[in-house]
Formats: sequence, C-alpha cells, structure tokens
Amino acid sequence: MTEEESEQHYHSGLPGFLGTIDTWISKLEAIILAVGVLLMAANTIANVVGRFVLGESIFFSGEINRILIIMITFAGIGYAARHGRHIRMSAIYDALPVGGRKALMVFISLFTSLVMFFLLYYAVIYILDLYDKGRILPALGIPIFWIYLWVPLGFLITGIQYLLTAIKNLTSRDVYLSTGVLDGYKDTETEV
Repeated sequence: MTEEESEQHYHSGLPGFLGTIDTWISKLEAIILAVGVLLMAANTIANVVGRFVLGESIFFSGEINRILIIMITFAGIGYAARHGRHIRMSAIYDALPVGGRKALMVFISLFTSLVMFFLLYYAVIYILDLYDKGRILPALGIPIFWIYLWVPLGFLITGIQYLLTAIKNLTSRDVYLSTGVLDGYKDTETEV
C-alpha cells in the first residue's frame, strides 16, 4: 500500500475506544482540509475571473480566504502530528538506544500535548475577548470570533493526537512518532 493510499484509509494503531476516537478525528481532519483547500481555490479562481472578465473583484474574497487559511492551518497541525510530519531535530534522539528514544518520545509527546492544551486555554480566552468586544468583519459582517473558532479546535485535536502518541509508545514495544508512524527514516531518492 502506498503512502497516499494509507492516508486515504487511515486506521488507528490504538486498540478499542482510543482507536475509534483517533480514526474519527482523522476523518474529520481530512474533510476539513479537503473542503478548505477546494473552497479556497474556488474562491480565488472566482475572484480572478471576476476581476479580469467582469472588471469587478468579489469584495469579500479576501475575508473568505483569511477564514479558510486559519481553518486549514489549525486543522493541518493535527494532521501533521497524526502522520509524524512535524519537523524533528533529532541528533541527540538518534544517538540514544531504543529504550532512551522511547522514553524521550513519551516525554516529548506528553509535553507537546500539555503545550497544546495550554494554548487551547489561551485561544478560548482570546475568542471570549473578541466576543466581548463585538468586532465584525467589514465585508461579510460576521463577528470576528467565529473565524477563530478553528484555533482551539486545532489545538484540541493536536493535543489529543500527541496524548494518543504517548499512550501508543507506553503500550507498544516499538517507538512511534505518532499512533500509526514507526520511528525511523525512509530512504529518499536524490538527483545526481
């Protein structure tokens, strides 16, 4: 199975209820990312066609793309965590024996999960502050706090994903970068 096929048919490596939650969240992320990218492309194309063919831009196009960028960014951090795609600085980590790498991965996953939940808390505080101020988007006329609801959702999903990664590492013999990605490096082809 290729990497693209495995991403389309993601099934969690966690047992029972945790695996069900993990699989459900992965489907939600995939839908959010796919819909967001398609809507952004359609909005941008419609705006370009409007500008050059009809002589008028869509006045709210920029605000729509702003909303979609926020949505894609914060859904994408959970997706990256699920597929072990975050940037790693691993010189010390790679030098450790398997037991040390496993312990460090559990620590990193738990610490990152805590940071995500901490950021979730402050994102909610920020949204409540925006709600109290009553600011609205000028073109669309919707309250600004609505577009930032993706931020705590993204932090929540990412925090859960890292927590599940820690659990996966605590309950398995191998070292995992995420619930479904084993530690290691793939050989990559380079041009000569």
